[in-house]
Amino acid sequence: MSSPEQWTRPQSGAGSAATAARPSPEQVIAGLRATSEGGAELTQLLTPEGERLSSEQFDPYIADIDAEALRGLYRDMVIVRRADRESNAMQRQGQLGIWVPLLGQEAAQVGSGRALKPQDMAFPSYREHGVAYTRGVDFKELLGIFRCTDHSSWDFRKHRFHPYTIVIGNQVLNAAGYAMGQKFEGKVGDDPDAEATIVYFGDGATSQGDVHEGFVWAAVYDAPLVFFCQNNQWAISEPTERQSRLPLYQRARGYGFPGIRVDGNDVLACLAVTRWALDECRRGNGPVLIEAFTYRMDAHTTTDDPTRYRLSDELEAWKLKDPIERVRVHLSRTGGADAAFFEEVQAEADRFAAELRDYCFNMPDPPPERVFSAVYAEPSPLLEAQREEYLSYLSGFVDGGER
Repeated sequence: MSSPEQWTRPQSGAGSAATAARPSPEQVIAGLRATSEGGAELTQLLTPEGERLSSEQFDPYIADIDAEALRGLYRDMVIVRRADRESNAMQRQGQLGIWVPLLGQEAAQVGSGRALKPQDMAFPSYREHGVAYTRGVDFKELLGIFRCTDHSSWDFRKHRFHPYTIVIGNQVLNAAGYAMGQKFEGKVGDDPDAEATIVYFGDGATSQGDVHEGFVWAAVYDAPLVFFCQNNQWAISEPTERQSRLPLYQRARGYGFPGIRVDGNDVLACLAVTRWALDECRRGNGPVLIEAFTYRMDAHTTTDDPTRYRLSDELEAWKLKDPIERVRVHLSRTGGADAAFFEEVQAEADRFAAELRDYCFNMPDPPPERVFSAVYAEPSPLLEAQREEYLSYLSGFVDGGER
């Protein structure tokens, strides 16, 4: 079986470390099977077969999740997946410049997103479409980012959902600073209005310095910050085991705060663990690292070809752990939902996707001066001069610079 130890310290005759660091197909599959359930310390409340597991520690955090609430989580995931698939298709049809799929990560995003209270703040990377949905952001507003007409146009103060961050890991520093501000302003403690912050990043981002700096600052200042790592197994084309000798959640020990690994395809476990972590932060106990052990079922982005670096056997194995299907099976077995409900949800998701498509196809191009808006909180003489110079330049064309 492959391991970071074998890659960095190859046995005699295995060639250089650089050569030995290229795992064979057999090693990749062996590594997958060894970690397919996330290890002995994985927190799981709903198995891939739809069986409900009990947890003395985490069951109290989902005591309010009855059949109706679980149907709501199922609905969330189906709509988010349908919107993701429609957006992916629109990119292929030239309507979006790029799309970042979340296929397979619906439970991690919906579960953690629904764990947030209205006063909490969320900092996403660029794949958290499901979290945006749970925070009340209109999915249509996400499309402008990928059509290149605007950048995160929603009111982030209203939704408590920060604009997307494209620079890998940079949002962790932003979130650490924001959470430190919550601590300095006395917004943590036993008050029911106490606040916390959550920041999302992928397994690949854990190799970036910004993430580790965020760990340091949050730990030193006991910032109320939940680090939510969606470990989808692949940092574009590099497997997680090429990045760390230990499971990612164990890295928290080196910074002095707790880390936990949760089944990222289990919406109940993601909801419960994130609620617990946020409560820890709101009480003033400092940061928590959650590693949501999940899998990216599609490409990293629509510019990526995952068939060049991973095997179909791996994808097929993870299909059996589908986050939506396990909730569907559980609801069916327990009588929590019937066929009519599932058909109704699918029809609603199709309508949602149709509205997205209609909006995207008819989205007007912004005027040229739009690029200068909202650059600064207040007008800048230099920016105004640049704006006038640019518009004057465009006016010299026959069409006045219109497209």
